[in-house]
Amino acid sequence: MKNREIVAENLVKQFTDFTAVDDVSFRVESGEVFGFLGPNGAGKSTTVKMLTTLQLPTSGDATVGGYDIIKEAGKVRRIAGVALQEIGLDPLMKSMELLTIQAQLYGMSRSDARKRAENLLQLVKLDDVTDRPVGKYSGGMRRRLDLALALAHQPEILFLDEPTTGLDPASRRDVWTEVRRLNREQGMTIFLTTQYLEEADELADRIAIINRGKIAAEGTPEELKASLGGESINVTFASTSQLEQAENYLGDMADTMQRDRNTLRLYLPKAAAAIPAVVNRLQSNNIDPESLTLTQPSLDDVFLKVTGQAFDAEGTAPAEAEVA
Repeated sequence: MKNREIVAENLVKQFTDFTAVDDVSFRVESGEVFGFLGPNGAGKSTTVKMLTTLQLPTSGDATVGGYDIIKEAGKVRRIAGVALQEIGLDPLMKSMELLTIQAQLYGMSRSDARKRAENLLQLVKLDDVTDRPVGKYSGGMRRRLDLALALAHQPEILFLDEPTTGLDPASRRDVWTEVRRLNREQGMTIFLTTQYLEEADELADRIAIINRGKIAAEGTPEELKASLGGESINVTFASTSQLEQAENYLGDMADTMQRDRNTLRLYLPKAAAAIPAVVNRLQSNNIDPESLTLTQPSLDDVFLKVTGQAFDAEGTAPAEAEVA
């Protein structure tokens, strides 16, 4: 069986006096979909650029498919495909031209390259717009073309750096379907960075969360969610001052508490049975919450716990949150 592993050992990347990636180590098994999560500026894209030989690490080691990213960079590029966050497509060219050239750069004859381009355009559902310049493509169409370009040389390992950012829900689902197909039918190892927690939960076999350049948590989605210790009671208040009062009165009732804006999350076993006690405690101290809900732990909760930041509906993490 081919080696399709990705192994990072104590990777460090420094820019003058700023450390973007700080002693990062992990192993991605052959045929695995590995989700790499983190807030903006946490070190996700820098890690991808080192693993794909686009940047040299300051220190540390890494192999992709068994090849050293520094000493055997050419071999890494041969077996790895990469779709970066920034899409760089010539707006005047057409998709067939771009894909044919890309395949030829990897040694295919013109006829084989054209056949590969035709197959890829069918795969990403762009075969009906081959006469249209890329500059007239929608954002979703450009993203799908970028994925096709990353697949032109039939890589063993695929790096996707936030592949669905800015896409509408339907286009995002199309990308998810293709990622699953590549992984299941071709056994391709996929390294996926994303800001969408739903995307990681849906696709990834295992997840690592990077925060301020360091790995803050790692495991399967189920393991990470289970680490929070059960269901959560989410109590929302009209003001921060009310939340702070409630936190003082409820602190002894929960294993863990988290603040998320004006919502207080209490994690405890048998949370449903504890709801009446929580309500009674608040009422006896003249605190009236706006709402109270019961939820199973999610990756949003895990992310909040390990980074102190909460994601909004667009997948960004602008708000600081406190973890108790």
